[in-house]
Amino acid sequence: MQIAIDLSPVVHHKAGLGRYARMLTEHLVTQDETSAYIAFMHGKFADDALSPALRALPRANVPLDARPWRMLVWLAHVLRAPMDRALGVPRADIFHATEHLLPPLKNARTVFTLHDLIFQFFPEYHLPLNRWFLQNAMPHFLRRADAIIAISECTKRDAIRFYDVPPEKITVIYEAAAPALRPETNPERIAEVRARYARNQPFLFFVSVIEPRKNVCALVDALRVLRERGYPHRLLVAGRKGWLYQDTFDHVKRTGMESQVNFLDHVPDADLPALFAACDAFVFPSLYEGFGLPPLEAMACGAPVICSHVSSLPEVVGDAALLIDPRDAGAIAHAIERVITDRALRDALRAKGLARAAKFSWERAAWETLAVYERVQSSRFEVQL
Repeated sequence: MQIAIDLSPVVHHKAGLGRYARMLTEHLVTQDETSAYIAFMHGKFADDALSPALRALPRANVPLDARPWRMLVWLAHVLRAPMDRALGVPRADIFHATEHLLPPLKNARTVFTLHDLIFQFFPEYHLPLNRWFLQNAMPHFLRRADAIIAISECTKRDAIRFYDVPPEKITVIYEAAAPALRPETNPERIAEVRARYARNQPFLFFVSVIEPRKNVCALVDALRVLRERGYPHRLLVAGRKGWLYQDTFDHVKRTGMESQVNFLDHVPDADLPALFAACDAFVFPSLYEGFGLPPLEAMACGAPVICSHVSSLPEVVGDAALLIDPRDAGAIAHAIERVITDRALRDALRAKGLARAAKFSWERAAWETLAVYERVQSSRFEVQL
């Protein structure tokens, strides 16, 4: 098979989507010795945005930035105009859309990864143009795709609920923590990272893009409760600024917590294992996730995890985390207090988390994705134009 995979999320540095596309493609290329892979990207990008393994792939590129490219794809769906030639992959057997953007194709079979339907649950957390695009384009993408990969059972249920997608069209394939994310066992390294990021103070840790849906404000409120009870902990927030991030920064200022909350922006992957090892708890009070990779990454590095009991998160963490109501700052504070004062609980969460994270792997995700490709290629569904 000749398989074209959209690596645009990688080269345009889209956090979760980029990591998904990169990790999946690297493992597919390594494990699948019989297929030929093509890297598709839109827009301009720097070569060093790709890893060496992905840099070596043949490429196809549409020189349009995100906004005109998205509108062109949507218009092609509306006009029922195939885009095989425009993509530059006329001989591809499979085109895999790794983000929420599926060009209509006539010759290639298409696989569409559905990460979430957040815009359906929290439309107010999307910029107006992005919300409009997804509301109008998503029905086309889900109808037109020959197969859909959902990254959780929760996301699959959402697709069936909102768009009446036939269940048999959707395959659930879980993500995983990157292989490099494993427990840091060097005490000197842990001490160095603690001193550099937390000034040798005890701390809580949060990793993700900063946007209202991630609910960092509730975590700040929980920290304020703990500080009032005499706990000396700081909060370290690692992640780039996302949609409507200013609300979170304003809340920190409004509550007088600037000196207790450190926004680290991007943290190098090499520092994450030591930060996970040094924190007293990793807390993730997100209001909705299509999968929820940060808690799994924290578990893979041996951090005790506290996370929301909503959407896909219970499905991902199982019984290896303390689950909380993300809208109840008091409940979040109580869970944190339990973890930081009960060593036995903390150690149990670390051990359970490591075992839970080991159940997920990119090797497995790649084999399951390849099975979807083979099933789609061998089928003869009628292409709807």
